[in-house]
Amino acid sequence: MRKFLVVLDESPECINAIRFAALRACSTTGGVQILSVIQPEAFQHWVGVGDLMRAEARQVIEEKFAFFAEKMRQNEGIDPELVIREGETAKEVLAQIKEDREIGVLVLAAGTHGDGPGPLVTQLAGRMAGDMPVPVTVVPGGMTLEQIRSVC
Repeated sequence: MRKFLVVLDESPECINAIRFAALRACSTTGGVQILSVIQPEAFQHWVGVGDLMRAEARQVIEEKFAFFAEKMRQNEGIDPELVIREGETAKEVLAQIKEDREIGVLVLAAGTHGDGPGPLVTQLAGRMAGDMPVPVTVVPGGMTLEQIRSVC
């Protein structure tokens, strides 16, 4: 089964990437994998404090994932999978694509702040695009759900 890989982060536009991936997966009988990356520099404290912060970060990710997963099940009949990795986001996205041969498309959302599409889009769909092992779809962060549905 071909999977659409989406990055779940703190950006508000990642919702559009998740919506797009769910709708495309539904229309192509594919799957959705949601990747969230924990930044290790956030845990450079004492071991006990770092472990607690890491556990809290995982809990927040799992709660966000549960919300989006339930919406995908209800609306598109898609049962997404969650992958949590630690490291630098772009490197971890590439590592996940290389490790999971079923990933067929990376779906990212462009920022809406006027200062560019965002660092992840700039890295993966810009500078590294020629070396990507799968196609990259960039969803405009300002698209409405109706606009996303119309292209899926």
